[in-house]
Amino acid sequence: MEFGGEGGRGLLTLHELQVVAAAVSTFAERAHRERGLGRLRAELRARRRRVVMRLQDSIGPEYVATSQSVLELWYVSGCGVMPRETSWWWIKRRTGGTWEDLRQCDDATDDYFREKLRMSPRVFREITEACAPHLQRRVTFYREPLQPDQIVAYALYRWASGETYERGTCNFGIGRASGLVAVRAVTAALLRVYADKIAWPSGLRKLVVLRAFADKGFPNCHCCIDCTHIFVDKPANAPSENYYDRKRRFSIVAQVVVDLDLQVVDVHCGYPGSCHDIRVLQLGYVLPDNGYPPSEWMVVPYGGINQHVNDERFDNKQKVARGAVERAFGGLKGMWRLFLRSHKTNLETLPQQFTAVCILHNILIDAGIPFDENLLWEVDANGVRRRVDLGMEEPLQPVSMLTTTDEALALRTALSERLKQL
Repeated sequence: MEFGGEGGRGLLTLHELQVVAAAVSTFAERAHRERGLGRLRAELRARRRRVVMRLQDSIGPEYVATSQSVLELWYVSGCGVMPRETSWWWIKRRTGGTWEDLRQCDDATDDYFREKLRMSPRVFREITEACAPHLQRRVTFYREPLQPDQIVAYALYRWASGETYERGTCNFGIGRASGLVAVRAVTAALLRVYADKIAWPSGLRKLVVLRAFADKGFPNCHCCIDCTHIFVDKPANAPSENYYDRKRRFSIVAQVVVDLDLQVVDVHCGYPGSCHDIRVLQLGYVLPDNGYPPSEWMVVPYGGINQHVNDERFDNKQKVARGAVERAFGGLKGMWRLFLRSHKTNLETLPQQFTAVCILHNILIDAGIPFDENLLWEVDANGVRRRVDLGMEEPLQPVSMLTTTDEALALRTALSERLKQL
């Protein structure tokens, strides 16, 4: 406000004049609404009196009390005294949906849990209780926080169904932002609480694994290794060409090591072409395909065409043993379908989420939860039933033909000779 002139009167600036005009307009509009509401109330009162008088003349006094109650209810509803049955348009409706169904306790609960969350209610409760200390939220002035069981259930549902945040959160009565926070919180909790669920075999478990591989003709073998592509939408804040794979899709690569029980013992999920220190085994080896170079701890197949019968026999045996990796990927991606097809995601948090489902994969194996093979099949847009794409690729050319080591060749030859005797 400026002061000047002969009498020192204050002159309003243009902005101040606009503010004053808006305030006057708002006050006038509110007064107009109040007058309109007053007229409406007066009209309702007059109408009520006329209706009551007619009722008294036509049907007698015994019905007047009931009619008055109905009219009073009509009156207070019209005046806005009673709350509306439905929310106003600016309040998002919260519906229970899938979450309310999961909370029911009946004979169908177990099957419903397996369908929606891939586990039994007992395993779900165990996971929730273990993660609860890391998922507690403070009560705020606006609303009660989500409970740990609902947070865990939504994250599991998101990974299992592969639905978008917009659709999935509606089934749990939460907003999209709450869904994003829930997935990140559950991921962090699983990685913290169950950090020991992904580890190289040791102690008695190591002896069991070694014996299983020895029975298949590969003594002192620890595990199998392979990679799978996790398809994502075109990255927005990263060089897209770095994520464009041979299938002409955008993806990142996850390298997983498993034993013959399909347990994940090591996982690395990163950018395409990223190098992984797999913590090289000192007294053993793993079984890869031809996409890996041979080394003293990695036994690859011979590969090639027109193989000698002994080489072909070895490759077949090695492929059968290494099939544990493909079965493990089938269980992982079949159960947690978010990682089966392209989806929008944060590339910084995707590796942690994939590691989290690997932890869940091991938990379900330990709990004896069987894998439903039907999850590996789906019906396409043409109505044709086909097997899902697990994102595993055959190498363009055998790396073993390009890179060799004497120790690797000697180890493979020794194993091949041993298989002849089986």
